[in-house]
Amino acid sequence: MVALAVIGAGLRGRTYAELAVASGRARVVAVAEPDPDRRESFVNTYGVKSVFTDWTELAAAGRTADAVVITTQDRLHADPAVAMAGLGYHLLLEKPMAPTEPEARRIAAAVEKAGVIGAVCHVLRYTRYSRALKQLLDEGRLGQVVSVQHLEPVGWWHQAHSFVRGNWRATAESGPMLLTKSCHDLDWLAYIIGAAPSAVASFGGLQHFHPGNRPPGASDRCLDCAVEPSCPYSAPRLYLGRLDEGRSGWPLTALTLEPTRESVLAALRDGPYGRCVYDCDNDVVDHQVVTMQYATGLTATFTMTAFTPMQGRQTRVFGSHGYVEGDGNLLKITDFRTGVTSTIDTGSTGSGHDGGDQGLVEAFLAAVAADDPGLLSSDMATSLASHQVVWAAERARLSRSIVTL
Repeated sequence: MVALAVIGAGLRGRTYAELAVASGRARVVAVAEPDPDRRESFVNTYGVKSVFTDWTELAAAGRTADAVVITTQDRLHADPAVAMAGLGYHLLLEKPMAPTEPEARRIAAAVEKAGVIGAVCHVLRYTRYSRALKQLLDEGRLGQVVSVQHLEPVGWWHQAHSFVRGNWRATAESGPMLLTKSCHDLDWLAYIIGAAPSAVASFGGLQHFHPGNRPPGASDRCLDCAVEPSCPYSAPRLYLGRLDEGRSGWPLTALTLEPTRESVLAALRDGPYGRCVYDCDNDVVDHQVVTMQYATGLTATFTMTAFTPMQGRQTRVFGSHGYVEGDGNLLKITDFRTGVTSTIDTGSTGSGHDGGDQGLVEAFLAAVAADDPGLLSSDMATSLASHQVVWAAERARLSRSIVTL
């Protein structure tokens, strides 16, 4: 039984803790969380006895568990990760590793020096869909892979919730959109292709969510706004609508731990999630395209856009002998030699990134229990390499140039 400590008892921390306990392979023995309500809720759920208000207190207590799950805000990853690795904890670190390359390098170096197992929560690697697609490509069913298209449809209301009104709206507070949201995707492309690109270019920007697109007569807050009923980004429609449907989880729990009509209305009146999307302090992009070239001559494009339904990622792989199109669950394959099109249902539909959350947690616990990092599909150095593609793409976007890796 793996003993776990959790630093950061927010949504992701609770998700990984729940999956770890449900697996029967782990118990949660310690938590560090500054918010008293979240801390109390976590303690009541898991019966944790070692309770701290800050990660430094947990570190000062010495090694109290086998592994630690770090799910603090992005800019608070590096110091606890380095310290806990130094104490001998195995690390499960929420993505991204850190907002900057020097911080990420510190983490990777600390893990290597300590000789502990370190994994970043690149959960997309751990779905049955991803494994099936990678196996298909590795077996050569498409012949030589020539190019790849990959789309992340963020979703119009998800963009408004997390990246306009929410915690990941500002580069200075969290990081660029490509890092905080889409490092998953660039890591996933490295996984299925089996290599990192040698050169990248990128274009994109903040096209819509800014004061220049504010409708005439719009108010600072949705609850006071005459335009709100016809606005696609209406906060009352999003949050109260979900409450009326009987939902109580995310995104409502970002507003209040115990969602009721009264608590949600109070949050919309006074908190960040009730603001007009055209009057926020956001600066991250709402659309971006990354073009990549690999040493073999293979090319790939990645598109992230807010202006979609919130749905599964979509991928097309073009090979010399075949073509495959995937949506996160189904793989539709056309064989050029026979002209036959077939479909593989990978069974990857479901909650938690289509099973990726559970797959990651179970792989991490197995690796810790066996002291075998090979049971994970990537280590900290591999994650650092895929993060470097993200930073290179962002440099390319800002400088309007091609960046060589």
